[in-house]
Amino acid sequence: MAPYGSDDSTTPDETDDLRAGRRRAARYVVPVAVVGVAAATIGLVPALADSGDPDLPKISAQQLIEKIAASDVEQLSGTVKITTDLGLPDFGGLENSLTGAGGGAGSGDGSSADPTSKLTALATGTHTLRVAADGEDKQKLSLLENAAEYSLIHNGKDVWGYDSGTNEVFHGTADDSDGKDKREEVPATPKDLTEDALKAVDDTTSVTVEGTAHVAGRDAYRLVIKPKDSGSTVGQVTVAVDAKTGLPLKFTLTPASGGAAVVDAGFTQISYAKPAASTFDFTPPKGAKVTEEDAAGAPERHSGDSGRSGGFSGDEGFAPGGPDGLDVIGEGWTSIATFDTGGEGIPSGSEADGAFGGFLDSLGDKASGKFGEGTVFKTRLINALITDDGKVYVGAVTKDALVKAANEAR
Repeated sequence: MAPYGSDDSTTPDETDDLRAGRRRAARYVVPVAVVGVAAATIGLVPALADSGDPDLPKISAQQLIEKIAASDVEQLSGTVKITTDLGLPDFGGLENSLTGAGGGAGSGDGSSADPTSKLTALATGTHTLRVAADGEDKQKLSLLENAAEYSLIHNGKDVWGYDSGTNEVFHGTADDSDGKDKREEVPATPKDLTEDALKAVDDTTSVTVEGTAHVAGRDAYRLVIKPKDSGSTVGQVTVAVDAKTGLPLKFTLTPASGGAAVVDAGFTQISYAKPAASTFDFTPPKGAKVTEEDAAGAPERHSGDSGRSGGFSGDEGFAPGGPDGLDVIGEGWTSIATFDTGGEGIPSGSEADGAFGGFLDSLGDKASGKFGEGTVFKTRLINALITDDGKVYVGAVTKDALVKAANEAR
């Protein structure tokens, strides 16, 4: 089957969406936020297929993409298992020292129930989530931990985050003054990830249907998306699409370097029955500390100051500078986002304190060229070059590609 290219169907709006996605990724580049790169890049990517591939009618890549676009599933509940292997070191609680123990990211005095900090746990290891949805106004995601549970509930205009381990509650609204939807601050489902991946499909991409699968008791087609150009760290994205409903059930991203998937996540159980209305009810428990969104630092979440924490997507950029100071070099899967922090680069591990210094050293490789000197912060998927004079180059590309881009920018 010939690869399906979307260069004839890519609209200006889709191009803007793709660039906005790169801006969201760029927000998580600098060291403290390397943890966020993982969560931002990952969202809820898919996993576990049952044995025995079903015999399904033939379908083209174009037809399967159209089936995904036409999927109208609004009601479901199920269990998602996520395994993430970005090649990051074991944080061992370091993320708490980076974000402020129990606090919101970067705030030091926020709520542990704020999704912008809590869900960075998805950056490493294996996690189990329960998800439920009933239309656009009711969703629930629960992250099951060893001795506690974190839940994020959207019911009408209310968005609640609850950390049972600390008995803390975060309360926000689904629609705030700048039009952003707070559901966009948390990881979504394989459907959201698939839509993001399809926005990157252009003439630098091969899209094919390669067989079938059985996922969470459902018959599915396997859609395979591959970059054509060398230099990308993305090997391929494989999506298992429910043959009946068109809903993506499984999304697996494997790196060009080979080995285990960077993210392997997906439904292990799914039901399309309407969840009980009580699923989305929430009242703060007695004695819980409740943090209102405005009190937790809403000004930092206005347009240009906050970024994507997961697959629900937001459209803000890294501050200082924000989207207005961000440029994109190249096209397709090897494109590189670049911006100027206005700073003096990143300290070496020896210049930083304690665990944070060790964290920096474990992630960074020194690099030099016509641009001068800098550090490449690396994962198995997203790499970022931060020069000593504060320029940032980031993308799902190799270290050599980043150095080349920095040299050519001089």
